Amino acid sequence: MNSSIESINKADPVTTIQTTRSLRTLYFARTAFSVIWVILISVFIKTHSGITSMLFIIYPAWDVLATYLDIKANQPQISKTPQYINAIIGVLTTIGVAIALQKGVPGALMVFGAWAIVTGLIQLMLGLRRRKELGGQWPMIISGGQSMLAGGVFIAMANAPTMGINNLAGYSAFGAFYFLLAAIRLSKTIKGLENAV
Repeated sequence: MNSSIESINKADPVTTIQTTRSLRTLYFARTAFSVIWVILISVFIKTHSGITSMLFIIYPAWDVLATYLDIKANQPQISKTPQYINAIIGVLTTIGVAIALQKGVPGALMVFGAWAIVTGLIQLMLGLRRRKELGGQWPMIISGGQSMLAGGVFIAMANAPTMGINNLAGYSAFGAFYFLLAAIRLSKTIKGLENAV
């Protein structure tokens, strides 16, 4: 960890600190969104199907916005191809969920499952890459792997909508936890970078 900080610091310490701070802020925002989403889905799932449907659509749409902010946070020389792919997949998922919900919750859960598998793989790859550059990515690596597994569960449980929605809420809650851990870990990275300057 220290050696990677030193090599980054020699390359461009100010830009690296800015990138790390931006990612930390984004991770805190993603934590807050996931916590609020879980609370809202838990409150409205049994009483307001219209609000629940909107929350289903908002979830991947928020991920597109978060991916855009992730792209902006990265240094110009860093390849952003995984994030662009993730954004396109998020847009398609938002549309897919909206269409699937017209036929019922099971179809929407299957779309979510496929999305969780693909985006989990992308998150895993980004976490591995950023671990070398910034450190503090183990929560993101674990979260990406778990997302892939959760996607399979969503698809398997799609025909039991209540259980599937509960799994989706749990998935979001775990995501919040991992983003919080990553944000805290990046705070340590920032201190190390600042001390090295």
